[in-house]
Amino acid sequence: MRYTSPELLEHLASAYVLGTLSGGARRRFERLQRDRADVHARVTQWEARLGQLAVSVPAYQPSAAVWAAIAARTQPVGARAPVGGNAAWLGWLKPAGFGLGGLAAGVIAAGVFFVAMPTLFMTSDQMAMRSGERLPQSYVGLLTDAQGNGKLLVSSLRHGKTMAVKVIGLITPPANGRLVLWAVPASGPAFSLGAVPSTGSAVSILPDTSEKLLSKVSKLVVTLETEATPASPSGTVVFSGNCAKLW
Repeated sequence: MRYTSPELLEHLASAYVLGTLSGGARRRFERLQRDRADVHARVTQWEARLGQLAVSVPAYQPSAAVWAAIAARTQPVGARAPVGGNAAWLGWLKPAGFGLGGLAAGVIAAGVFFVAMPTLFMTSDQMAMRSGERLPQSYVGLLTDAQGNGKLLVSSLRHGKTMAVKVIGLITPPANGRLVLWAVPASGPAFSLGAVPSTGSAVSILPDTSEKLLSKVSKLVVTLETEATPASPSGTVVFSGNCAKLW
């Protein structure tokens, strides 16, 4: 496959960062990212976009089973520490000891990690600024259900006239009606941004630029509507999230 299409590269980069690109396709994309600066730049941009949205996701405490699964995949059987909180991670530090020598070894190891993998210590935005890359100015939103599970990723370039809606969590197709995305301004009535797919992604044409439509929008919601073209949200709110500006 020839990776020359900007649309294809954008799709692969977003799927890679979201974690939906797996198996052989993910390994091929990782090799491509190492060989091509333009592909690496796209990945960095998506990391910055999605990193900004993390603040709108409620904090979640992983269960003991999650820590056990991480330890099982990352540590030798004899070196696994007791599961619970951060105990599994602290087990990695035991070989270095807690004396002066261990502390020095830890400092050196941290320095090596910082040079080799700076993304572990710096945010995506800091990495982008450090490399001199400029992220496209965009309006974005991460919509979750009532339990805080991520369901939709919405994005539109600041002066663009299209909006992309990507499904990132399981959505059960409604038996009756359809899902509609609404923009909710700080003041004034909500207005429709189009229908929401149950799987995959969709791109809709906006009646004006995002800057004119969304500059005063603080929230996005998805409702279940029975009418074909509802003038205002009247159905049950199923997903909601903040509308953020990335600039």
